[in-house]
Amino acid sequence: MTTRKVPHPTLEERREAGKRARKRMPRSSLEGWQPAADRPDPVGLLQAQNEAREPDLVPVRHGRMMVSPFTFYRGGAKIMAADLARIPTAGLDVQLCGDAHLSNFGAYASPARTLVFDLNDFDETLPGPFEYDLARLAASFVVASRDNGLNASRSGEAAAASVAAYRSAMAGFAGMRTLDVWYSRLDAQEIVAKGTANVKKSRRKLAREAESNVAKARTKDSLQALSKLTEIVDGHRRIISAPPVVVPARELAEAYGFAPDELWSMLQERLRSYRSTLPYDRRRVLERFEFVDFARKVVGVGSVGTRAWIALLQGRDGEDPLFLQVKEATASVLEDHLPKSRFRQPGERVVQGQRLMQAASDIFLGWTKGVQEGRFYYWRQLRDMKGSALIELFDPEAMNYYAGVCGWTLARAHARPGDPVAISAYLGSSDRFDRAMTDFAVRYADQNERDYDAFAQAIRSGKLEATEGV
Repeated sequence: MTTRKVPHPTLEERREAGKRARKRMPRSSLEGWQPAADRPDPVGLLQAQNEAREPDLVPVRHGRMMVSPFTFYRGGAKIMAADLARIPTAGLDVQLCGDAHLSNFGAYASPARTLVFDLNDFDETLPGPFEYDLARLAASFVVASRDNGLNASRSGEAAAASVAAYRSAMAGFAGMRTLDVWYSRLDAQEIVAKGTANVKKSRRKLAREAESNVAKARTKDSLQALSKLTEIVDGHRRIISAPPVVVPARELAEAYGFAPDELWSMLQERLRSYRSTLPYDRRRVLERFEFVDFARKVVGVGSVGTRAWIALLQGRDGEDPLFLQVKEATASVLEDHLPKSRFRQPGERVVQGQRLMQAASDIFLGWTKGVQEGRFYYWRQLRDMKGSALIELFDPEAMNYYAGVCGWTLARAHARPGDPVAISAYLGSSDRFDRAMTDFAVRYADQNERDYDAFAQAIRSGKLEATEGV
C-alpha cells in the first residue's frame, strides 16, 4: 500500500502562495461579470436534472420554486454551478458546501446538546475554489433582500457584509493554531442575544420572534415528531399517510415493484448496511433501537423529487422514538465542472464533506446504497433541535447582521480543511475583493430574475408542470 506524502509548507510559503495567486488572478477580477454568450438554457438544465427524479414530485418542486425569485434561486444550484465554472478564481481550493445560500445555514444540536449555528446542507459538497461558495452566499443575500422589498443599495449592503465578514474571519483563522480553528464554533443562543441587544423599539418584535425561534428549535426532536407524524392502529404505531408530502412504504411497495414483505426485508438490510458505516460507539447505540416503519417524505426546494425517506425506530418503549432522515445522494452539481469526487458512493461524499466542514455533526450521520441499483443515500436524525432564521422578517439591519454571521461561519468551514493563511494573504486587508464580489452578487441577482422569468413563462406555456401550495 502506498502512503500519501503530506506536504507541510512553512507559514511564509503559505502566505507567498496567496500573494502569488493575486498576480495570477487580481482580486478585482469578478467586477463587471456578464453571462457567457453560450450560457446553457436554465430551464433546460432543470429539465435535465428532473429526469432522474420522482415524476410525481417534479411538479411539486416546480411549484415551490415558482413562489419567488428567491425560492427559484434556492432550487437552482445546477444553474449557478454552470455559471461559476466560468468565473475567474485564485486557485485556492477548499471543501465546498456547493450550495451555500443563506437558507442553508441554521441551528441544530451538537452531540454535547448545545445549540450551534452552522451550515446544514451538503448535498452538493465537493473540493473546489473558495470563491464558488462565497459567490453563492453573497448573491443569495441580494436575492433575499430584494424579496423582502429592500432597495438596491440595501440589497448590496447585505452581500458586502457577508464578504467582509468572510475576509475578516479568514484573517483571524490565519493567525490561529490549527486545533483552535478546528474547535471554533458559534453558539446559536449567543448569536440571537447579540443580534437583539439594544435593538430599536421598532425591531423588538423581530427580537422576540428570534428568541422564540431558538426556544422552539430546542423542542424539535424525535418525541415531537412522534406526535406529529405517527398514529396507532390495532395497537401498533405507524407513520401517518399524508400524500404527496408523506407516503408510507406500505403504500409504495407495489409502485416500486416489490411485495410488502419483500420491501420490509430489504429495508431492514439497508438499515444494517447503514449501521456498519457508523463509528463503533454510535453503532452500539443504534443497535438498541428497533425498526418500526418507513415512509417517503418530501423536503426542501432543490431536493424535491430526489428520494427522501424517514425511518421510525423505537428504543426502550413506544415513548423512546428515534426518527432518521434518509436522503438520496446523487452526483454533486459541481461534478459537471470540477474533478469527480474521490468517493465513489455519493452518500459517503456528502457525509465526509459534512464532517470536514461542520463544527459538530450528527452522531448518526452515515450512508448506504439503496434497494434499487444506482440509488445511494445518507442518513441522519430527522429532527435534532433544528431551527432556521426568519429571513422573511428581516429588515436591513437584521439582514446585514445575519450576513456577517453567515460570512464568518463559511470562512470557518473553509478554514478547517483549507488553508486560511493562503486565502487570507490573497484577500488582503483592503475591501478590494469585497467590492468585486459584491458587484458580481448584484449582477448575478439580476440574472437570477431573468432566469426566474423564463422559468415562470415555461410553466405558463405548459412546457413545465407545477403544483403550487404543497
